[in-house]
Amino acid sequence: MENKQNYTIPIIVMILLFGMISFVTNLASPMGDILKHQFSIPNWQGTLGVFANFIAYAVMGIPAGTLLQKKGYKTTALIAVAVGFLGVGIQTLSGVWSSFGIYLLGAFIAGFSMCLLNTVVNPMLNRLGGGGNKGNQLIQFGGTFNSLCGTAVIILTGLLIPQGIKNAHISDVFPLMYTALAIFAVAFIVILLTNIPEAGGQNKEMASGEVRSPLSYRHFLLGAIGIFIYVGVEVGIPNVMNKWLQNPDLNVLGEGVNAEAVAGSIAATYWFLMLVGRLVGGLVGSKVSPRAMIGVVASLAIVLVLTAMFVPTVMVKFPAFNGASGFGLESVPLAAAMLVCTGLCTSVMWGGIFNLAVEGLGRSTEKASGIFMALVCGGGILPLLQNGVVDVFGNTAYLASYWIIVAGMAYILFYALVGSRPKTV
Repeated sequence: MENKQNYTIPIIVMILLFGMISFVTNLASPMGDILKHQFSIPNWQGTLGVFANFIAYAVMGIPAGTLLQKKGYKTTALIAVAVGFLGVGIQTLSGVWSSFGIYLLGAFIAGFSMCLLNTVVNPMLNRLGGGGNKGNQLIQFGGTFNSLCGTAVIILTGLLIPQGIKNAHISDVFPLMYTALAIFAVAFIVILLTNIPEAGGQNKEMASGEVRSPLSYRHFLLGAIGIFIYVGVEVGIPNVMNKWLQNPDLNVLGEGVNAEAVAGSIAATYWFLMLVGRLVGGLVGSKVSPRAMIGVVASLAIVLVLTAMFVPTVMVKFPAFNGASGFGLESVPLAAAMLVCTGLCTSVMWGGIFNLAVEGLGRSTEKASGIFMALVCGGGILPLLQNGVVDVFGNTAYLASYWIIVAGMAYILFYALVGSRPKTV
């Protein structure tokens, strides 16, 4: 693409949409805890809001890619924002009517919106950057804002329920719901008035002839599997760690500690380090290829996770919130600190894998993006498998379940070094 300086506004709009995706998606996590206590439901039902978000990707992913290919970026983005407004609106009504079922319906519909937005934002930023290193750089900057909004919504949720999670209700987080609705409304107007460049005849390598299926490209097929694994790994690392640290039967953090508060803040640090990693990835993205970037971080992640699994039980000081005691240095297992540090590694994987997988796809890129989004459901499936290992083998298997993470990271490393080389099948 020429005259990239003319696309400053579209780039800003895409990055803002990246933030909206995380704001709405990450709201489902603390909402799960609120639902658990408000409706007196078991843990697994409390996570159904998150599950509904991810399953919506599996349902909507491929149709989203088809919609993008036929209607273009601007129309698809407008539809996504409208659907998001509807989904969050229904979740807000669930607080008015105190209905768990209505909340799940809203979460599912909001998941459709997040899938559509992801389908638009990732290929659009990659195209606006001209693909290659520059395209990866823009996706990493978008990911930084994504992480910032995701971290902010968790912190804001905590500030809105000072009475404690056990006494919280959906209505307590209405200010966040109203904020999300306002953001969607403003975003719709901004997108409507913004000139969003469409694919058109930009892809010279496929300017004529039949558009080939993305699945006919080996590097895309392997990259799609990589995205499924990546999202599962990204979610599974802090999810299982959080459960391990606050398990009352294990008492990992010791006596006199608000285990839920400390474990939650340690898990939040993982997401914060993802923000840091994406910012660094964005700054160096124009100079470092996504293949080299992923190769390095995947190797480091394997080392960190294996160290966490086999390191002796040693306690180290770590910054965390300890309930009423406030913020300070708390004693946590060295293994937990190692797992938190993997956030720096997982941070840049999404953008890099997407960038490598769509290289040379031309007019198949939009449909490929939809397939990618369908496989985001890995974020709901792999953590379920990891938690299943713990259920089968007992409380001592929390760290052993991370063999699933090691295997996932090994595949991502293989993809960076071998599988991402462009080749048709």
